[in-house]
Amino acid sequence: MKKPKKKKPKGKSNFRNNIISAFCDNPFKAYNYKQIAAALGIKDRSGKDLIRTILLELIQDETILEIKTGKFKLSPSQINKYANKKAYVAGVVDMKQTGKAYIISDEIGEDIFIAANNTKHSLNGDLVKVYLFPKRRGRKTEGQVIEILNRKKTQFVGILDVSKNFAFLKTDNPSVPIDLFIPKDKLMGGKNGQKAVARITEWPEMSNNPFGEVIKVLGKPGDNDVEMESILAEYDFPLSFPKNVEKEAGKIPAVVPSSEIKKRKDFRNVLTFTIDPADAKDFDDAISVKRLENGNIEVGVHIADVSHYVKPNSIIDKEAYERGTSIYLVDRVIPMLPEKLSNFVCSLRPDEEKLCFAAVFELDDSVKILNTWFGKTIIKSNRRFSYEEVQKVIEEEKGAFSEEILVLNNYAKILRKKRMDQGAFAFESTEVKFILDERGKPIGVKIKEQKDSHKLIEEFMLLANKEVAEKIGKKTGRKQIKTFVYRIHDNPSPEKLNTFAQFISKMGYHINLDSKKNISKSFNDLFKNISGKGEQNMIETLAIRTMAKARYSTNNHGHYGLSFDYYTHFTSPIRRYPDLIVHRLLEMYLNGLPSVNATEYENKCNHSTEMEIRATEAERASIKYKQAEFFKDKLGEKFEGRISGISKWGIYVEVIKYKCEGMVRLNDINDDYYYIDEDNYTVTGQKYGNIYKLGDVVNVVVKQVDLSKRQIDFLLV
Repeated sequence: MKKPKKKKPKGKSNFRNNIISAFCDNPFKAYNYKQIAAALGIKDRSGKDLIRTILLELIQDETILEIKTGKFKLSPSQINKYANKKAYVAGVVDMKQTGKAYIISDEIGEDIFIAANNTKHSLNGDLVKVYLFPKRRGRKTEGQVIEILNRKKTQFVGILDVSKNFAFLKTDNPSVPIDLFIPKDKLMGGKNGQKAVARITEWPEMSNNPFGEVIKVLGKPGDNDVEMESILAEYDFPLSFPKNVEKEAGKIPAVVPSSEIKKRKDFRNVLTFTIDPADAKDFDDAISVKRLENGNIEVGVHIADVSHYVKPNSIIDKEAYERGTSIYLVDRVIPMLPEKLSNFVCSLRPDEEKLCFAAVFELDDSVKILNTWFGKTIIKSNRRFSYEEVQKVIEEEKGAFSEEILVLNNYAKILRKKRMDQGAFAFESTEVKFILDERGKPIGVKIKEQKDSHKLIEEFMLLANKEVAEKIGKKTGRKQIKTFVYRIHDNPSPEKLNTFAQFISKMGYHINLDSKKNISKSFNDLFKNISGKGEQNMIETLAIRTMAKARYSTNNHGHYGLSFDYYTHFTSPIRRYPDLIVHRLLEMYLNGLPSVNATEYENKCNHSTEMEIRATEAERASIKYKQAEFFKDKLGEKFEGRISGISKWGIYVEVIKYKCEGMVRLNDINDDYYYIDEDNYTVTGQKYGNIYKLGDVVNVVVKQVDLSKRQIDFLLV
């Protein structure tokens, strides 16, 4: 039997190319000559010697670099040359606590795994360029971050750890698995153990930690104001308005000049009122109601005319655009506009003359729209109602303006029924409101329900938004469609609908997926059937996750959830920037001006959607903090709860009385070894067969509370 021949180079030129190809298999990794030999299958001494010779030649012609003694990698010029031949994609970093990450990219159909040592100083949310490793059979797609295209965040919130010669900022966010190195002269007076905001100043290539500087010392952890400011800073919302913005707002006169009144339709002598939460200060919508001589009802939806005061590209406008929205934390509102505008000049306060942009409808008794008018108005609100006050009028059928309120309530019910008949979804969420003491500490919880008074306002706001969108977006005759901002809600994916249908079928519920109308009717019937049952919260949550996310766009796709072909946001310009854009565009087009640039406004839509998502996350973080704070002094107390979620870490349980959620960790359930069935949302004991499933009612004891992580841990009783 002949001995197998050793692999020998077939010529120096080919061998050189093979060595370069070995580097190209991972162009960002450094190799020594032994690793190159192993990659090429070279084991004999002469072959290894030749590799070393060629490596020296490749260094001389700058094909490779010797980054340290005996370690070589491709030079940047060769990487760029090679990039045209290999797979590179861009994507967003989803960083894990362990330092590993996944890249979410639209360019391929799956997430890309990035090992902790291949993240190249990228952080959660960064837009990065990724080199894809050659695909291995049966393995997930892997890669290496090679360039940070856009850094999502450069400032972070955390606790200062100050030692004799230097300090670190230990970040609060678990998806940021690094600490910032802070030189002593960059602490801004911050002390050990204090919460602070710091920004990255540089991140040297060979350093594990970025260098930073403190930009604001927040104070002692656990203090209410400190924690709320921490949340705002964590989501990159400003803690105050710049002085020049406040100064500019201060110059705006509160009195409406007579010259402006003459340009507007006068509703000051028409019955008009606002309906808002009892603690609201910014009233941006009012309703006028008048019986016409022909017996029909005229209803006006009057919206604060913010566009009259905030001009495009002014410093107030630029600040509002950057914020995108007002943020509603548990104990405070961070307004999009300075307080003088949001709470005074623009707010539709009673007995004050206010400028508005209105949609006015003539309605018959069947709530058919006979005439519509859009334009600028001046109003003088007769009454500022709270939801509770209007609800009392509806239930008792007496009180201030009861006749008008009862008519509007009846019309709202007809409008709602029409929407449901057309295929709208009846999503109704339960809202939890904390009762706070003077220091902001939660001392109780109040469950807010959606009643007729809320639905009255909702239906007329929906009507105004729909009609404004149709006015501009609906094609009639030879009308040229102009660029506009829509609130769109895409159809859910068939796969998600099927998954949801299969899951609820295991619980005895069914939905019809034959058509849009049947889907919405099935969902609405489902919501009625599960009302008050153990599985209600879980099924409603999964139903919402099944749906697409609503967003802003200049490309109208309709609103699936509302079953509207045209829909926009027109009714809240004090607290939402897209509504301000809509007011400006509507005025322009009513005056016959040409269409605006679609690309420019699509970019504004994308920014507005992003800021809305960020504000929602900040609001949820404040709720989670207050939930944890509420349970901090309840260690060892027992509560009845309902299983609201299943994860690989354990079982989420929502305390029924307070609607607050915590976790029972799997390693704390010690009567058996439990495994998770994520497809069926169950946890099952291997030995005794005990099953915990979504919707089950269980008793729990508060084990521990971590305020910094906003987490509550329970034990099963």
